[in-house]
Amino acid sequence: MFVFEPNLSTYTDLLKTVQVTVPTIFAEQDFLNMYFRDKYSPISNNYNLVLAMLWRHPENVRLEDVKVVHYYAAGSKPWRFTGKEVKMDREDIKMLVKKWWEIYEDETLDYENTVNVERIKGALTESGGIQYFPAPSAA
Repeated sequence: MFVFEPNLSTYTDLLKTVQVTVPTIFAEQDFLNMYFRDKYSPISNNYNLVLAMLWRHPENVRLEDVKVVHYYAAGSKPWRFTGKEVKMDREDIKMLVKKWWEIYEDETLDYENTVNVERIKGALTESGGIQYFPAPSAA
């Protein structure tokens, strides 16, 4: 998740900095992490569970509190899941993939409907006092 306030001087500096930065394996993620290292706040595992946390730092994960799962690990994409890739045979991974399919196949959810911005703003505010600030349209 990346939330920012557009700023022309930051944009110009980003362009200059990226031209002299050595590429890394995670390209833009690594670059943005480096560039904004003193200006960012990580979000909790509840809102961006990186699957590796389940085996690297299980003490920091409470699956019952997780709202968003980042299915990035090899073999973890629910629509390609076989359970045969490294670490994908775990019960917690299988449970998260099953949950993804339950939500995906839930016929009561209307995937064709447009986004209800007011509902999203309300949920964000209710979840922890996050303030909503509209940004100018990029269109």
